[in-house]
Amino acid sequence: MPFQLDDYDVAILKALMKDGRKSFRQISRETGITTPTVRARFERLINVGFIKSVSPVFDFGVVEENIFENKGQIRNEKQGKPQHMQQLRDANSRIKKGMKIKLDCEFCKGPIAGYLHVFKFANYERFFCCTGCMSGYKQKYAGRIESIVRKFEGKE
Repeated sequence: MPFQLDDYDVAILKALMKDGRKSFRQISRETGITTPTVRARFERLINVGFIKSVSPVFDFGVVEENIFENKGQIRNEKQGKPQHMQQLRDANSRIKKGMKIKLDCEFCKGPIAGYLHVFKFANYERFFCCTGCMSGYKQKYAGRIESIVRKFEGKE
């Protein structure tokens, strides 16, 4: 008898298609399905072989001085290979040491040019264009940062 997807499975898969980095808790909030059910359904979809892997999708539009514009454009299904596999092969050939990724400041949303200011807390990193923006971010989100740090330290 074939395995049949139900509404829960479809909702979980659609949430993952939007952003595969979502936690089970985020998917739970988005779909209204309990977190343990989301986890169990996800693991079941892996076990039955429907989810083969969780793979990154790259945005080469954020690469500084894109030297790849006319070289190695992503090919499509005309060559007889699934597009996502071809995209992964293409990305593999395009990712090089020294490639620079453009960043925007977490606080003012402006481009970060020059020295990069990094604020690390718990298992997060936030990037800023200047110490003023980093300070403003810390002030604005102090309560949230403190809560995240407490949760993180409690788990280890």
